[in-house]
Amino acid sequence: QTGRETTFAASYTDSSDDETSPRDKIQVNSKGTNDFCVKNIKHAEFGRREIEIAEQDMSALISLRKRAQGEKPLAGAKIVGCTHITAQTAVLIETLVALGAQCRWTACNIYSTQNEVAAALSEIGVAVFAWKGESEDDFWWCINKCINMEGWQPNMIIDDGGDLTHWVYKKYPNGFKKIRGIVEESVTGVHRLYQLSKAGKLCVPAMNVNDSVTKQKFDNLYCCRESILDGLKRTTDVMFGGKQVVVCGYGEVGKGCTAALKAMGSIVYVTEIDPICSLQACMDGFRVVKLNEVIRQVDIIITCTGNKNVVTRDQLDRMKNGSIVCNMGHSNTEIDVASLRTPELTWERVRSQVDHVIWPDGKRVILLAEGRLLNLSCSTVPTFVLSITATTQALALIELYNAPEGRYKQDVYLLPKKMDEYVASLHLPTFDAHLTELSDEQAKYLGLNKNGPFKPNYYRYTFPC
Repeated sequence: QTGRETTFAASYTDSSDDETSPRDKIQVNSKGTNDFCVKNIKHAEFGRREIEIAEQDMSALISLRKRAQGEKPLAGAKIVGCTHITAQTAVLIETLVALGAQCRWTACNIYSTQNEVAAALSEIGVAVFAWKGESEDDFWWCINKCINMEGWQPNMIIDDGGDLTHWVYKKYPNGFKKIRGIVEESVTGVHRLYQLSKAGKLCVPAMNVNDSVTKQKFDNLYCCRESILDGLKRTTDVMFGGKQVVVCGYGEVGKGCTAALKAMGSIVYVTEIDPICSLQACMDGFRVVKLNEVIRQVDIIITCTGNKNVVTRDQLDRMKNGSIVCNMGHSNTEIDVASLRTPELTWERVRSQVDHVIWPDGKRVILLAEGRLLNLSCSTVPTFVLSITATTQALALIELYNAPEGRYKQDVYLLPKKMDEYVASLHLPTFDAHLTELSDEQAKYLGLNKNGPFKPNYYRYTFPC
């Protein structure tokens, strides 16, 4: 890295804070404990307000908390978590605590942590090790601090991306065998779990929350449909009308992004490897192309594939001046950012999370969040849709923790359909929605239980954008 680049992480932090690394600070909360590492514990009150605001739009999760609080279904659970640390995930963490769990938490993304929320959680006794603008070394240090505490052995993992799971698996193999269950919410993390399972190395049951209907069809699609525009506007002030945009990947995230951009008047192209997703894109009115066919003419590239090197250095070299490149997938592997850190290119930080990468001929490509997840790095996401995902995660943890021996083997499982439907039903009162009930005769005719599940496991829900 050049000398200029070494200052980048500092600009991601709150301007009100000093630039001292939290690892070099000695901080204690009001209870006198110091089992945490956050940017500034004194900002806990501001974080508490953020959490209280989030709770107002997460009524279903609060309802679950109130219903199960007396039973304490997570009593004895020692949960170590690695997710985005935002006001919404704080509501989830505090729900787990209310249900009896002990929690230690770190961040799955070095740019998405809300510092004041991390402080608020630390203030009430949750051991949080995270701050916005961590270095790569800080990231792994925080994960290790969450796990490696004398006298505390985690028995449940909740992960977003698989980094925590793999760290425990590689660094603490004996401790990994004592884990009772893993809950994973991202495409990337689920892929890594299936790799472990295929290799015969997954020695604990895991729940694939990402592919539950309530996560994939709501968080992945509707959340991204709204937050893609927010992230791009906040960072670049771009006008969408008439812009040529290529969205790499037409899964649920890609479907959400393309729908939003099309509605704003953008000319949208799609790249895909899957013929079924490609046909969907065509039927939705998008032209399916290879990236190289449009690379010289597009104004914006958005990656959302979960793959690596989707946008290469050669393609970045051929992009036109002023083009915007960003990622909506979980990992920072989709755009080959490392290839841009070469002596002939100049990096210019123009605002938080926005870099102009300048070629020798003066051409500039605008790179957002250094190729990391755009919406959670550069903006916010709708609280309500995160309530759906958080409720799903909580139920998955409860299910794995309380399952009788033998129900789940050393493999990756989908959330039971009945739980998916329960999560959805908890959120219907927000819209004053009233479900029609089957009569006994109708239920018998369809071969269904009146209380569900209403669809077989192989049923594929289709959601129009």
